Amino acid sequence: MTDSTNCIEFACPACTSLLQQKSQGLECNHCNHIFNNSEGIEQLYMANDEASPAHDITDKVKAFYEDKPFPNYDDFDSVTSLISKAQQGYFARLLDEQIPPNAKIIECGCGTAQLSNFLSIKGRKVIAADLCLNSLRLGKQFADSQQLTNVRFVQMNLFKPPFTHEQFHLVISNGVLHHTGDPQAGFEAIAKLVKPGGYIMIGLYHYWGRLITDLRRFIFNVSGNRFKGLDPNLRKAGTKAKQEAWFNDQYKHPHESKHTIREVAGWLKQANIEWVRSIPDTHLFRDFSHSEQLFNREPIASNSEALLREMAMVFKGSQEGGFFTIIGRKPSSP
Repeated sequence: MTDSTNCIEFACPACTSLLQQKSQGLECNHCNHIFNNSEGIEQLYMANDEASPAHDITDKVKAFYEDKPFPNYDDFDSVTSLISKAQQGYFARLLDEQIPPNAKIIECGCGTAQLSNFLSIKGRKVIAADLCLNSLRLGKQFADSQQLTNVRFVQMNLFKPPFTHEQFHLVISNGVLHHTGDPQAGFEAIAKLVKPGGYIMIGLYHYWGRLITDLRRFIFNVSGNRFKGLDPNLRKAGTKAKQEAWFNDQYKHPHESKHTIREVAGWLKQANIEWVRSIPDTHLFRDFSHSEQLFNREPIASNSEALLREMAMVFKGSQEGGFFTIIGRKPSSP
């Protein structure tokens, strides 16, 4: 089924056949599954098979975010405030400057869809997809209140994305895969959505960069959640609701895994995705610029240099919770 507004082709998450728009919702003529649209959100979530290693963890994570959607919209009452907040962080600003207005984007694991809503403002066609219905409701309410019409909200399981392959210019999954039972399999599932010549961007917790957060988590657990001032991001979070949302996401999450840049470079190679860059860079003496060209290739450093740069992340664990980002490109068709 092709959406006339966003030109999106939906596929059945059960059998991958095209979905057709029917009066009761999206329907698969092959396996007869019917998927409802409620409150303007396409409900295309399908659970993992019980034998899947991701089955139990996905259920736990889904329940966690249904109860504690993250992040909230406390600081945003208009498009102007959303833009202002997004541009305070260089990463969202660079994306907005460098992604063309005609791009088709999907954010897999969008949470409350703040980035999806922001990127849709300049006319890009954006799919905000998440497994948590309550998170999507918050994003949809903001989009409706601000008349943001270029973003569409979809409840989905990233292991079973309900879209035909190779239709998005950019696939984003920021801070999501490390909350799944099989991060590499999740990456491979969403990488299939990238158009030839398109890009995929994933953000993950780093093996060494996360050590300081792990230490804080231990202190909070044994002290009954005292000494929260140890987290500088928590001190800067603003409202009590935002502080609680950050604390729960960072220290009370039911599951997380940790990874290295070189490990994820291997994921790209196995999925036939070309390396573009990592943030932070793998070269010892190259710092990321606030005017960086995100989609220009920066070759990965030698194994020894990359290892040293990654080990140094233990000293930057207070920055964004020990996080790194990888950008890859699907080769163009011959």
